[in-house]
Amino acid sequence: MKRINIKTFTATALMTLFLVACSDILEEQPRSIYEPGFFKTEKGVYGGLTSMYAHLRYIYGQAYYYNACLTGTDEATYAQSADGNFKDMDLSGVGTLTSTSSRADVLWGAAFPNINTASGIIENAAVVGTISNALIAEARFFRAFDYFLLVQTFGGVPLDLGAGELKFNSAPSRVSVRNTVPEVYTKAIFPDLLTAINDLPETGRVTGGVTKTVARLYLAKAYLTYGWWLENPNNIPTYPACDRVDPNGKNAQWYYQQAYDVATTAIDNPGPFRLQETFYDVNLAQNDRNKEILLYADHTEKSEYYNAGSLTYGSGGAPDNFAVWMMTWNYTTIRSATKTDWSATISSVQREAAQPLGRPWTRMCPTIGVIENTFADKTNDSRYDGTFTTVYRGNWPKGGDKSAFVYNANNMQVYPGEAILTFLNEEPATAIDYSNSVYKSNIGAGVLPGRADFVISPRGISRVVYPGLWKLGVYRTDNGTGLGQPNAGSTRPFNIAKFSELYFVAAEAAVKGATTKAGKSARELINVIRARAGKWRWDNNGNVAKVADNSAALTAATPTNITIDYILAERSREYYAEGYRWFDLVRTQKWATIAASYEICGTGYGDHKAVKVTRTIEPYHYLRPIPQGQLDGMEMTDAEKKAYQNPGY
Repeated sequence: MKRINIKTFTATALMTLFLVACSDILEEQPRSIYEPGFFKTEKGVYGGLTSMYAHLRYIYGQAYYYNACLTGTDEATYAQSADGNFKDMDLSGVGTLTSTSSRADVLWGAAFPNINTASGIIENAAVVGTISNALIAEARFFRAFDYFLLVQTFGGVPLDLGAGELKFNSAPSRVSVRNTVPEVYTKAIFPDLLTAINDLPETGRVTGGVTKTVARLYLAKAYLTYGWWLENPNNIPTYPACDRVDPNGKNAQWYYQQAYDVATTAIDNPGPFRLQETFYDVNLAQNDRNKEILLYADHTEKSEYYNAGSLTYGSGGAPDNFAVWMMTWNYTTIRSATKTDWSATISSVQREAAQPLGRPWTRMCPTIGVIENTFADKTNDSRYDGTFTTVYRGNWPKGGDKSAFVYNANNMQVYPGEAILTFLNEEPATAIDYSNSVYKSNIGAGVLPGRADFVISPRGISRVVYPGLWKLGVYRTDNGTGLGQPNAGSTRPFNIAKFSELYFVAAEAAVKGATTKAGKSARELINVIRARAGKWRWDNNGNVAKVADNSAALTAATPTNITIDYILAERSREYYAEGYRWFDLVRTQKWATIAASYEICGTGYGDHKAVKVTRTIEPYHYLRPIPQGQLDGMEMTDAEKKAYQNPGY
């Protein structure tokens, strides 16, 4: 055995948490470390279980890990204020992805301590004598959950943290051997999830607790992903090197069938879960923790103690939920005039703790292709409107300015709540005047005749000015009549798993050859999601109620022959910027094709010249590098460390 510095002591983080057994919510108390014998007590088991839910905060909503899941895909590139954390991930020549710059290190650092905690609970629960199989199944779910993330990201990873494979390690270990990908799936992920499905309840033990349904989703995803890995259609290398042969003698087709069967079983046996009526309702902040959400990293505005982070100012680090800041441009730069000669201007759109706004960081931005191609249908399909902030409305009175109105484009008056800047859905028939020769937009936006709002067309979005990300936007109920606390981390939960994904997993497995059930062909499954996308009850762009049902038009437009490319496009429309994309492109081995190039305008205000950027995505990039901090902490020779690292890094 070689050593590994995976922090295999039993603390999962500086903030670990206890659970009170009789409560229906997670009761949290700080604890810096767990002693090994602690898991042999009922209180210790409950404390370890609660820490597993808490550890999700150190992965999801953590902006640098979020960046690692999106930047460099067709969904996102680096924005004007990006540093190396983001430029390196883009693979477009502005940085270099290395073992020190890859932000997948966030996952490595959070997952292994939690895996060890899970193993401690699984091993010791029987000693306590009062711990049910359902409680142990929660630990099994989270151990499988973390290993599934790790194996997709790094390839084969260690099952032995110092005390034996899948054993609880109670002493620091500085040696390690990486298991192969098939070993991680067949020894850890599949057995734990199968047991979890059997033993977990249909309804969570606590609010947000894991259930049979979420375990079925992850088993179906794991089967699907492993099937792709066995098939390896584009000859992507794996590491540690091994034959792509299943130890149990099953082929890729068997796993695709299992993925389909498990996913459709979950659809047919949903328990308390269901699809929301509209896409808008899935992501509306006031509707958080709805019946479609199977798992989330929770936060709260009610208590800093339970939120595990400040409610007034975000730290820019975990466990804050600050991912959405990265794709929020500095809209507060916008100026409108209080005098007709523009000799006096104000910030007409001020920083506010509201879902369309929030704290700007300008580190990531969508590509032009996202606006033009991914969301090509903005009329029938509600998902573009339910994903982006495309209209920035005046809110200056909330900041204390008493001006009744401001002068804006064409020197026309705009009142509070009306549009100051609009990102147009399409290229307009009349050319936008970006010259700003009379009434100048300080952010380089343009004017159209008769419009009081400044405008930017899809081909004019840049690395500095682009639509914001409404779906993940912040929300507080304590703003009163003011701007609230926009500098704090988001107190919304970060959604991790949704009931809707079961339809996509089953559809993808069907495309890969799984035998389907009546009414659940790939097209029929996808059309369930597309039918929902056609239903509107609110128009964010217009800020008005909108009752429309375009389901028939959307489902009729679905191709008869569903392909993997079509499923990937639909997944992007449904889950844009939620952190799915890198995993989707790596699983299907489409990354180097779909994300090979993109278009975006530059980093200067007023730059509306779209430039094509080419990425260099090599086969070795399909695995992230083992973090350098991990290698530095191991007692190994340089040659052994080199052999431990993924090739290419």
